[in-house]
Amino acid sequence: MSVPVAFNDIGKPVKDLLSKDYPIGGVKLEVKTTAPNGVTFKVNGNRDNKTGIIVGDLETKYADKARGFSLTEAWTTSNHLNGKIELEDNVAKGLKLELLTSLLPSSNEKTAKVNATYKQPNVHTVATLDVFKSSVIVNSVVGQQGFLVGGEVAYNVVDGKIHRYHAAAGYNANDYAVAVHALNNMNIMTAAYYHRVTADLEASGKATWAGEGATAVDIQVGAKLRLDESAFVKSRISNSGVLAVAYTQSIRPGVKVNLGASIDTSRLNENAHKLGLAFTLEN
Repeated sequence: MSVPVAFNDIGKPVKDLLSKDYPIGGVKLEVKTTAPNGVTFKVNGNRDNKTGIIVGDLETKYADKARGFSLTEAWTTSNHLNGKIELEDNVAKGLKLELLTSLLPSSNEKTAKVNATYKQPNVHTVATLDVFKSSVIVNSVVGQQGFLVGGEVAYNVVDGKIHRYHAAAGYNANDYAVAVHALNNMNIMTAAYYHRVTADLEASGKATWAGEGATAVDIQVGAKLRLDESAFVKSRISNSGVLAVAYTQSIRPGVKVNLGASIDTSRLNENAHKLGLAFTLEN
């Protein structure tokens, strides 16, 4: 018996195909290095093509896999100091504890969250406590033979009310997956599918109904074609006429370049199109 995916990962193949690897609207750089003692460093930078604003962060991570412990620290260009401590299988088998903190020294703004993830055959549960906002989010997924059913509830301890709830169901097979979500207190409905047509070709589609007042259903369809072991192309189009295309090439081990473009086919003569570029360097 296997552990089902987390609630937020129900329909993940669809999300990845329709949204991942599209560096649209900016120039991105990601550099990852690993020291001999296992400490990893990651630098992210992103320049917005429209505003010219550059944002980034520097992240350091130390992991002791034998003891199930890791410590991550990050410093962003907005002067946020972020930290994460992870303990896995220390307190109990299948239990992972996380402490996530953030501090903005200029205004003394701070946040702290505690995550507890419990995984057992056929069950995957995650609970999050926002320490300063006194809110608790709990989600759980049960799975059996590829079938998945899950739900999420956000509860505010101060006023004693449930503020938000979601539900989802899905089915995963070797070469295809389907998922249905009822979000935002059941006001937003989505249905999605993923299909690995061949070893080199994948296809996906998603329909979204935004609840009362929505006059139509939003639809996105996309595909990914692997050209060879080092390159692939992706494309997606929505019923609003926005076409996105992307090309990813591994130049050599540890060096990857990703090109993306978004074209509004209903406004071809206007300045409504976007380009993007991303570099990833890793040792």
